[in-house]
Amino acid sequence: MSTRPASFLACLCIFGFLNFGSDAPPQSSLQAIDPLEIEQHLRFLAADSMLGRNTPSPELEEAAEYIARYFSSLGIKPVRDNYLQTFALNQIFLGDSNACQIIAAGGLKRDYAIKKEFMPYEMTANKTAAGEIVFAGYGISAPELNYDDYKDIDARGKIVFVLKRGPRQKDTASPFFAQKDVSFNRVDEKIKTAIEKGAAGILLVTDPLHNRMLTPRGFPWPNLYKGFPPEAVPVTLAKTEMDKIPAVQVGEEAIEQLFGSVAALKKLQHDIDSTMTPRSFKIDGAYATLQTQTRQKVMYTSNVIGWIEGADAKLKEEVVVIGGHYDHVGYRKNTPAGQDSVFNGADDNASGTVGMMTVAKAFATAGKAPKRSVVFIAFAGEEKGLFGSTHYVADPLFPLEKTVAMLNLDMIGRNHIDSLSITGTRSSKELAQHLFKANKDVGFKLDTSNDKYLRGGSDHAPFVRKDIPVLFYFAGDHEDYHKISDEAAKINYPKVARTSELCFRTAWRAANNSKRPIFIDVTKSNTK
Repeated sequence: MSTRPASFLACLCIFGFLNFGSDAPPQSSLQAIDPLEIEQHLRFLAADSMLGRNTPSPELEEAAEYIARYFSSLGIKPVRDNYLQTFALNQIFLGDSNACQIIAAGGLKRDYAIKKEFMPYEMTANKTAAGEIVFAGYGISAPELNYDDYKDIDARGKIVFVLKRGPRQKDTASPFFAQKDVSFNRVDEKIKTAIEKGAAGILLVTDPLHNRMLTPRGFPWPNLYKGFPPEAVPVTLAKTEMDKIPAVQVGEEAIEQLFGSVAALKKLQHDIDSTMTPRSFKIDGAYATLQTQTRQKVMYTSNVIGWIEGADAKLKEEVVVIGGHYDHVGYRKNTPAGQDSVFNGADDNASGTVGMMTVAKAFATAGKAPKRSVVFIAFAGEEKGLFGSTHYVADPLFPLEKTVAMLNLDMIGRNHIDSLSITGTRSSKELAQHLFKANKDVGFKLDTSNDKYLRGGSDHAPFVRKDIPVLFYFAGDHEDYHKISDEAAKINYPKVARTSELCFRTAWRAANNSKRPIFIDVTKSNTK
């Protein structure tokens, strides 16, 4: 215990503010970052009793209440009447009226049989679409990776025919290497891209160059697969329901009808892979009509949001967002007695949630408000498809044009204590500068090589799509990812504290610097 008089400490604190200016965070904030408290919070969120914090679930609601109480204890205010931004989810059930008809060159018409020859995906729409068919390669639009299947085609109002996975997926040097966590390769991202490009519907096929089995799988709907539990249906974000398009997987029959043979499509895929150059084109005389019928049961979940109002008369209208998702993937049902069944999600993402809470505490104990307002968000439904962050940018509590930066914490509790991956430094020179200056006091070996994956992977992605600068703090993958073994005992608590400190120092600079971070659209910049 210190024996120095209080007057000395007060003078020292004042001297610190006068000497170092607004870029230097108060010592009281840094002292508030406590690994023991971090462990206490994390063990609560990742306990077996939380049953993996699935979205939605009573346990996720309990976690939300815990985070809200903590915000309140810090004096962090709710934005409206309470800390919860509640939003609707749709539990999706497949209806009976589903059809896929393809007309090829020469007028050859074929109606496909559901389950055997086509299968709707869980992201499909409750609607009918018809149009010309366009081959869109892998369905990837990534100019930042110097690859764009949509560059030379017009997909508006068309049905796009798309290969699964990505080019050179078995090549470790490829940006689409299958073992990387590359969002562009995922079916949901391909569907999302097709929607953004204006497509009316999408046909996906298993890529024949790397697979022998081309049977359409889509989603295993319980009403088509009687062995599946009736409740084992997908959950989607209600806010995006009207944006969805019919999305189905087709197989060998559709390939032969449109390309003449599987070998012809395989050669086309080989040409794309060998040159890393798209070969997209409109298939002459080819048309498709897709009908997928779904019904929805509405459920609800919530983001947890608190904020600290800025002190500057003008800059307080602008906000810095600190976020992390607090959900995980639930638990395994019908597990034999004595076997662990809970996906605790200690690193993914109790660690990032507690990191966000720790940054909130650091701001709350600063002794003065930053110039800009700071918003703290625990997102729900990240594991289901970035639901919470997608909903927030569609229905923001603060204007997006006034949101100057978003700092995202996801999986920050594992691997070497000196290493940390940062995605987003290319989204803003100013924000990157704040990070690198802050890290001089923290000392991480920062890996920014994943900057090319800005638009996927975690809750920063919806903000990037709205032209908001981001930084994504990530400690790296490990063998326990999405496994029952991701438990609190394996967390490196000093690393969580250290990452939280870096995030806080960066956010403090961004919230107090008079210059607003300027967004750089990496999809339009030279990335070679």
